Amino acid sequence: MQSKAIFFDIDGTLVSFHTHEIVPSACEAIAALRRKGHKVFIATGRPLHLIKGLGDTRFDGYITFNGSYCLTADGEEIYCDAIPREELHALCRHEKKSGPYAYSFMGLDRVTVNRVDDCVVEVARMLDLPVPVVTNMEQVADNERIIQVDIYVGEADEAPLMQQMPSCFSNRWSPLFTDVNRTGNSKQRGIDIIAAHYGIDLRDTIAFGDGGNDISMLRHAGLGIAMGNAGEAVKQSAGYITDAVDNDGVIKALRHLGLL
Repeated sequence: MQSKAIFFDIDGTLVSFHTHEIVPSACEAIAALRRKGHKVFIATGRPLHLIKGLGDTRFDGYITFNGSYCLTADGEEIYCDAIPREELHALCRHEKKSGPYAYSFMGLDRVTVNRVDDCVVEVARMLDLPVPVVTNMEQVADNERIIQVDIYVGEADEAPLMQQMPSCFSNRWSPLFTDVNRTGNSKQRGIDIIAAHYGIDLRDTIAFGDGGNDISMLRHAGLGIAMGNAGEAVKQSAGYITDAVDNDGVIKALRHLGLL
């Protein structure tokens, strides 16, 4: 069988929202794939330093920040597209003038936030992450590479905030907040970057996901697989729908495809 490159979202795909840990059968499946010579990659909206719940599971590389930062398993940087400093400062000025609302800057080593409100706390709880540290955001903008901004507002309030970052786009997968990345970046682009780096044909790629930020890669990969817990729009973007994450959806799909 031709070796495949298989890309996995984390939350709701490999990791249960109930336990915040990788489903044991998914861990077993990934190890078996690697033994058979397939390559496995993470494709997530998280930065590398906030990837958790995967235990000792090993991968061949990572698409992080929704495709804005890609690296090998050894930490070699393949691609980085940081948000321009002037746009970060524009958001800081807008919040002080028209706020209050919460936003966070996501860098390669830490996440900072301008304020902590109920929405920030709820998102941290939902993802089993620490609440970000309140910091002087202007100083962060000047001194760190910021790959992603998270804005904690509803969709109806996005437009004036996004105007402050004209080179960016909103990538919402929760009603509580939206990920903001440089336009053109996505998990789809991340697959292309990883595939080019490793010499992988797009026809030999498979992608698993459950959220709105997975839609582009599910449509783009050789085969897109939606989890049973995914929303309807995600399922419509996939070539195959498997069971839910907590019902061993990953390993069931891989067995269905004859990869295990």
